[in-house]
Amino acid sequence: MKKITKKSEVRQGVQQLVLDIPEIVGRELHEIVVGAGMSVLAKMLEAEREKLCGPRYVHSTARTASRGGHADGAELALGGRRVAVKRPRVIGKDGHEVKLRTWEILAGDDALHERAVKQMVIGVSTRKYARSLEDVDDDEVKTRGTSKSAVSRRFVALTQAQLDKMMDADLKGIDLVALMIDGIVFSDHVVLIALGIDVDGKKHILGMHEGATENGPVCTALLTNLRDRGMPTDRSILVVIDGGKALRKAVGDVFGKKAVVQRCQVHKCRNVVEHLPEAMQANTKKVIRQAYKTKEIDRARRQLENLARALEKDHPSAAASVREGLEETLTIKKFALPDALTRTLSTTNPIENLNGGIRRVCKRVTTWKGGTMILRWVGASLVEHARGFRRLRGHAGMRALVAALRARDGAEAVDQHRKAA
Repeated sequence: MKKITKKSEVRQGVQQLVLDIPEIVGRELHEIVVGAGMSVLAKMLEAEREKLCGPRYVHSTARTASRGGHADGAELALGGRRVAVKRPRVIGKDGHEVKLRTWEILAGDDALHERAVKQMVIGVSTRKYARSLEDVDDDEVKTRGTSKSAVSRRFVALTQAQLDKMMDADLKGIDLVALMIDGIVFSDHVVLIALGIDVDGKKHILGMHEGATENGPVCTALLTNLRDRGMPTDRSILVVIDGGKALRKAVGDVFGKKAVVQRCQVHKCRNVVEHLPEAMQANTKKVIRQAYKTKEIDRARRQLENLARALEKDHPSAAASVREGLEETLTIKKFALPDALTRTLSTTNPIENLNGGIRRVCKRVTTWKGGTMILRWVGASLVEHARGFRRLRGHAGMRALVAALRARDGAEAVDQHRKAA
C-alpha cells in the first residue's frame, strides 16, 4: 500500500472519500443517520434510568427506584412529526412512576408547533406538509401527525399563543423614541400595526388592532392598548403616520401635545398628484420631492406654498391637498438631524416594508374566516419578519433625535411654569 506523506495527498484522499459516499450508500445514508439518532435517543433515556435505578442486574440496597419495562404507545416530536418511541419506565419505592427528565423535555408539542408555523409561513400548504419533511423508513420508524388537520391544529395553537403574547407584552422596558403606524387591508377587515423604534434604532413590533375600517375607534383602541401596556405618554415621541384623519385625531387624543407628528411625505405626494391630470403628475412630483429634499424648513415651506398657488386656479383640490397638513410633512426638518435619519423618518417606509412582507405571507390564504384568523396570520408573519429586523437606516443619529425631543419637553415645562406663575 502506498504511503501518503504530503498534506495535499491526505486532503485529496478525504475529498475523494466524501465524493464517493453518495455513490456507495445513496439513500441508505439518510436511513443510517435516522437510525443512529433513534439509537442515541434510546441510550440517553436508558442512561437516565440507570442513574436512578443503578446498573442492570446489580443488586443494591441504596437504590430508590426500580426498572418497570417500557411503555407502549409512547411518542416524541421529532423531525416535524410524532414518532413512536419505546419509553423506559422507572418505578419509585412508593409504587408510582418516576418521570424521566430527558423524556419530559422532548415530549412537548412546542417543536411540532414551531415547525408547522415555519413551513406554512414560507409557503408550504397543510396538504404538502408531509412531503416537505425528511423521508423516513416507515417500516423502521412509526410516525403520525403530518395530516392536513393535525398540521392545521398545530398552526392555530401556536399562532394564537404568539398573538396572545404579543398583545399582552409589557412595553415599559423599551426606551421608545419613535412610533410608526399603518394599516393593511384583508377582505373586509383592516389591521392597524404599530412599529416602535428605540434609542438605538432597533425596531419593535408593539401591537396591532383589527377593525372593519381604519376609523377613529379602531385607531384609538390600538393607541390606548399601547399606553395601557406601558408605553410612556409623559414625554415627547415622534409619531410617523400616513396622514389619515382618524389616525391623526386618535394620536392627539391619546398622546396629546407629547405626540410630535410627522406626516409621510410619500403619501402626501401621492395624494396631491391623484387630483391632477396625468400630463401634470410627473412635474408636480418633481417639485414636491425637491421641496422635501431641501434642508431649510422655511425654504421647503415656500416651495410648497408656491406650488399650491400655481395649482389653485385650475386644480383647487390638488392645491388644498398640498396645504392640508403641510407643516406636519416638514416636522422632521425642525430637529436638524443627519440626512440619512431625516430621510428615513420622513416616510412610513419602514413599516410599509414590513406590511409588504405580511402580504407576501398572507396572499396564499384564499378564504379568511373572521378577524381572529387574520390576526393570527398577521401575528405569525410579524414574528417571522422580526427575526430579521435590522436597525433603522440612519440609526447613528437617534441620539440627536432624543436630545431634540427632550429639549422640546424642557421648553414645554418652562412655558407651563411661566403660565402658572
